[in-house]
Amino acid sequence: MSSVIENLLLRKQKLVEQLEQAPSVEDRDRIEHQLEQINTALDFLDRPGPREGR
Repeated sequence: MSSVIENLLLRKQKLVEQLEQAPSVEDRDRIEHQLEQINTALDFLDRPGPREGR
C-alpha cells in the first residue's frame, strides 16, 4: 500500500508544480480538481481499517 501512497504524493507534487505555471483558468481548474481527487484518496488510505478479530 505504501507504493500507492508514494505514487499519489509524487503525482500531487507534480500537479502543484503545474498549478504554479498553469496559463489559463481552465488548466488551473482541471489541476485543482485532480488535486482534490488525490487528497480524497490519501484521506481514504490514511484511515485506520477495521480491527481484526472483531
